[in-house]
Amino acid sequence: MDRIRCAWGDSAPEYVTYHDEEWGVPLHGDDALFERLTLEAFQSGLSWLTILRKRPAFRAAFAGFDIDAVAEFTEEDRARLMADAGIVRNRAKVDAAITNARAAQRLPEGLSALLWSFAPEGPRERPATLADVPATTPESVAMAKELKRRGFAFVGPTTAYALMQATGMVDDHVATCFRALT
Repeated sequence: MDRIRCAWGDSAPEYVTYHDEEWGVPLHGDDALFERLTLEAFQSGLSWLTILRKRPAFRAAFAGFDIDAVAEFTEEDRARLMADAGIVRNRAKVDAAITNARAAQRLPEGLSALLWSFAPEGPRERPATLADVPATTPESVAMAKELKRRGFAFVGPTTAYALMQATGMVDDHVATCFRALT
């Protein structure tokens, strides 16, 4: 039986799997959320499909997104990352990943607790169509502002909202999507 998905969820095989199994599913854990924050930053200006297809290479290049390991990256690691054709080679984004790992280490409450503190409470109206899905919300603006205040880079309100969607802090599956009906 064919499932009705959010329109983007049917556009490529990688999207089907990501939509059905990951997007909008609550995700906790400092390293897991660091991975998603990092990938969302790398996606900026690119297709999410590009990032999904490069995700295994990103995981290998960034030590499985272990915060402590990435925080210890050196200039040699930066050079290695910039030479790695398997990932997006953007110096500002590479530097942001390392900066963000170091900033995450300094969070007394941990990255997961901080990020989840911005999740809206209570039920929200489900979007009828993708056109009804916002690019930012007051919560994502506040999250981005707090992350920047704490030393994070490449974390604007749009990136913050994409992170919230991807990790289940908000559920933007459209009303007709099978995921919205389960």
